[in-house]
Amino acid sequence: MSLRTRLALAFALVAAVVAGLVGVLSYHSAGERISDESDRSLAAATTALIDGQTAVLSALPPTQPTDSDGLDGDEPGGPDPRREGPTLTAQRIAPDGTATYLGGRRVRLPVDDATRGLAASGAAGRTATTEIDLGRGAYRVRTTALGDGRGAVQVAVDIDLSRRVLGGLATEIALISLAVTVVAAGAGWLLARRITRRLVRLATTAEDIADHGRIDVAVPVSGRDEVGRLATSFTTMLARLGAARDAQDRLVQDAAHELRTPLTSLRTNASVLRRLGELSPDARDRLVRDIQGETRELSDLVDELVELALSRRSEEPDEDIGLGDVVRLVAERVQRRSGRAITVDDDGSRIRGQRGALERAVGNLLENAVKFDAGGSGDILARVRAGTTTVTDRGPGIAPADAARVFDRFYRADSARGLPGSGLGLAIVRDVAEGHGGGAFVSTPPGGGTTVGFSVGAGRLLPAERPDGTPSPA
Repeated sequence: MSLRTRLALAFALVAAVVAGLVGVLSYHSAGERISDESDRSLAAATTALIDGQTAVLSALPPTQPTDSDGLDGDEPGGPDPRREGPTLTAQRIAPDGTATYLGGRRVRLPVDDATRGLAASGAAGRTATTEIDLGRGAYRVRTTALGDGRGAVQVAVDIDLSRRVLGGLATEIALISLAVTVVAAGAGWLLARRITRRLVRLATTAEDIADHGRIDVAVPVSGRDEVGRLATSFTTMLARLGAARDAQDRLVQDAAHELRTPLTSLRTNASVLRRLGELSPDARDRLVRDIQGETRELSDLVDELVELALSRRSEEPDEDIGLGDVVRLVAERVQRRSGRAITVDDDGSRIRGQRGALERAVGNLLENAVKFDAGGSGDILARVRAGTTTVTDRGPGIAPADAARVFDRFYRADSARGLPGSGLGLAIVRDVAEGHGGGAFVSTPPGGGTTVGFSVGAGRLLPAERPDGTPSPA
């Protein structure tokens, strides 16, 4: 079942329920009002009878029949007393249950055990109201005890007309409810068609993308409601998927290019191994060293490719981090491995970020500094200021022509081609920085060397802590 049909049926169902509830409430309200009006008439007639004003029952004075043959109810085939005359009738019930006609419509009202008990022992003014069906008509009967053994007075009113009115009202309510349901279903269908038209176009576009794998298709965007927002989000998602696919293609192409050189060298050395017995000891040593270096280079390249992929697709949750703590932790690790002294200058900056990604970025900065400042002319300085991390070395520096490209994947300056590495370290730093709303940069400090660093977005900064543990502005 389509969404359009479901919406139309939902409209019809809601309309039917509402119309039905309104109809039932209206029917019951009308019935209660008619019953209340009948009860008021019966109460007034009863009071008039008790006070001796029997003229309210009929325009004619009450008559006392000599027998019961003339009262309706004894002869079902007799004349119908409802065709003309009053609608009220009254009779008196003796304590022994004997009924005496008092006036009004000539109808015999049945006397049951409850009525006899009320007439025999009921307190004055005690009443009971019932409805009876005499075959030729239905009556609402009010029985009022006179007390002191005087019996009771019964007054009844014909309610056939009221029942016919209520029956007609019920029929009208049913027809109106049916008409409202049909109209609501039609209106719901038209409205659902208008609402789902854009959803259908959007679904068609999504199916076309799923069938053909193309994500460079135009998405119909219109309106500012939820459907319009969905279409806008869909367009944004497609744009990001396209950018991600382009980036993936570039990464694969670059990786294939970088892997080709060491693989070619390994293939050449593997062919030389076939003549290993013909080589001199020195040639064998050089061959082994070449193979070891090339396999190490391949291993480093694979590790950095994985690291780059993690920096872009990490699902690591954000947490509150002291940036200086991260720098000190990584500096100790690099210092133990390289033996180089690393000084950390921290202002207590705290940020909201991914600890693992930040450790990779800081580690790459420090590893680069150790690699390019191999002469050890001075300590490596790692500094944290207001969410910005920089690492300064005293190496040969970066040429201005290379500064603009050092963060590109696999890019290596001429001065770095003889050093180990794949050219992915600073690309990872840039990706981590951009993932935290910031960016990466490089500069040449006074006195030579290189300063490379990254910053995080202002929205990531948290209040820093003073040495005494109290918070201070970042």
